[in-house]
Amino acid sequence: MAHHVVLRHRTVRHVLPHLIPASRKPDWSTAPTRTDPNQQYYGGFPQQPGYGQRCYAPPYPPQQQMNPGYPPPQSLYAQPGSAPPPGFQGFPQVPGTTGPEMGGYGVYDPENPEAKNFDFSDQSIRRGFIRKVYSILTAQLSITLGFICLFMYHRQTNIWVKQHPEMFWIAFGVMLVTLISMACCGSVRRKAPMNFIFLTLFTLAQSFLLGITTARFSSQEVLLAVGITAAVCLGLTLFAFQTKWDFTVMGGVLFVAVIILMLFGIIAIFFPGKTITIVYASFGALIFSIYLIYDTQLMMGGEHKYSISPEEYIFAALNLYLDIINIFLYILTIIGASRD
Repeated sequence: MAHHVVLRHRTVRHVLPHLIPASRKPDWSTAPTRTDPNQQYYGGFPQQPGYGQRCYAPPYPPQQQMNPGYPPPQSLYAQPGSAPPPGFQGFPQVPGTTGPEMGGYGVYDPENPEAKNFDFSDQSIRRGFIRKVYSILTAQLSITLGFICLFMYHRQTNIWVKQHPEMFWIAFGVMLVTLISMACCGSVRRKAPMNFIFLTLFTLAQSFLLGITTARFSSQEVLLAVGITAAVCLGLTLFAFQTKWDFTVMGGVLFVAVIILMLFGIIAIFFPGKTITIVYASFGALIFSIYLIYDTQLMMGGEHKYSISPEEYIFAALNLYLDIINIFLYILTIIGASRD
């Protein structure tokens, strides 16, 4: 049986090729060849293996590694102790990764407390800065309110101050020196504990002067002025936080307005009267109300054009404190002049 199967298999192998017509046998001499369509763009480069050969060609020959017209590539990372390759000028630095611009705060000038486009990108830093400023401001206002109450309700203190007028000039000198030092010297208001010492001396001197000033008015007038000032400052602060108007661009206009107010005050000295006093005090209260919005938005930062550095928490608290004190004094002047 196996012998017959082998014979049949050999018969088929020898007979089958003769049964195929000659017209259907493939002519391998006319087999198609592949040509590279991008040959015209090589410009002298060697032709890629496999193109221009017949389909039944043996496997591709080994490809050349590099065009001899180009130098061999150099490694980006040199061996330890070796010199850098010729023409290497160092790695470029990514802007904002080093220096004072790191952290999304914008450009900070140590001599200028108002840094342009000083953006609080980190919400935690912004909230911490605002919380610190208002904590310092609350302590300052508490001390000032305590001095006012002491001079109003403690008669012996009021009599002692009237018997020692030199205390007024000592307090005025301390207030002026500390104010100029904190405003002009950045190291004084930025370095702790020096900044807190100067701010405390200034607050004590200013509160002493304010207590002497309020002692000339009745307690009802002072309490009314305190209530109006608190309501006005609270409303202006909420307005500064909510409004889309940018008041930080009004620094030059407010400075000119303060100069006009000073000239108006000098003229009012030579022309005393109830009307000119009320007009002067109203103009002053309006200017410092806008200043309160201006300083609040400087402290907020965010999308405003100008903002203050988070290192300037003493300076920010000082600005807000002076704005509130001036609003209080002008409102007290209006109340006192209207009741005369």
